[in-house]
Amino acid sequence: MSTEPRDPLDGFDTTIHAPHRLRVCALLETAGEAEFGLVQKKLDLSASALSKHVTVLMDVGYVEQRKAVRDTRQRVWLRLTRQGRAAYQGHLAALRAIVEPSDAAH
Repeated sequence: MSTEPRDPLDGFDTTIHAPHRLRVCALLETAGEAEFGLVQKKLDLSASALSKHVTVLMDVGYVEQRKAVRDTRQRVWLRLTRQGRAAYQGHLAALRAIVEPSDAAH
């Protein structure tokens, strides 16, 4: 087992890094679970654009959806998976490592 500190940049995730996908993850991290229509409204995206980004996140196991009928209409709720939450947190740590000055620079 290595005793060397893990490089925080290892957490950089190109799937999450796309601006709209990063915003989806940020919203879901805070909300826990959110209805597709609410996410669409909050991020000011078309349904088709949001659907494409959610599909990418679902394909890698970061987001899952739950479908149910509410007010006689089919609704879709989105949430981060445990894997998605870990990937999002790792990506944020990598971004912080990139933008924060390191001790070696002083």
